[in-house]
Amino acid sequence: MWGQTSSKKNRGAKGTAKIESLIGQHTELRGDVEFSGGLHVDGTIKGNVIAAEEGRSVLSLSERGTIEGEVRVPNVVINGTVIGDVHALEHIELATQARVTGNVYYSLIEMAMGAEVNGNLVHCAEGSQPRLTHAEEAARKAEVDPESESEAPTGEDEEQAGKT
Repeated sequence: MWGQTSSKKNRGAKGTAKIESLIGQHTELRGDVEFSGGLHVDGTIKGNVIAAEEGRSVLSLSERGTIEGEVRVPNVVINGTVIGDVHALEHIELATQARVTGNVYYSLIEMAMGAEVNGNLVHCAEGSQPRLTHAEEAARKAEVDPESESEAPTGEDEEQAGKT
C-alpha cells in the first residue's frame, strides 16, 4: 500500500497532500469529518468523509479502518472497509484487503487482486460529478414506489407463519 509506485503517483504534477491527521485504531468518530490535506484512518468513522480542499486532499484507510458513510475525496487509498459510496474523482487505489459496499465513482482506478466492490464502478471524467449518489437513487426509487419496501402481510403470509 505504501510502496514506491504509489507514493510517486501521489506526488504527481498537481501534488497531493502529505498525511497530517490520524484517526487511531481504537478511535470511533460519529458524525461527518471534513478535512484538508491528508487523513489516515486506522479506526472507525460513522459519518461522511469530505475533503474541503479540491484536488490536493488524500484519504488513506488501513486494513484496520472502517468508514460507514459517503466518501468524497479526490485521492483515496483503501485497504479497509467502506460501507457507502466513494467519490474519488482523481485517483483511487483499492488494495488487497479493500471492501467497498456501495458505488465507486472514479477518474483513475487501481484495483489489487483480492479487493472487493459490492456496487457499481462508475467512470467519471476528472473533476466531474455523477448525477445521482447511491442514497439519492434509493430515495428516488422509494418515492416512485413507496409501497414496495413496506408491504403489509397477506393472508397467505400469516398462514405460512402459522405452519412453521
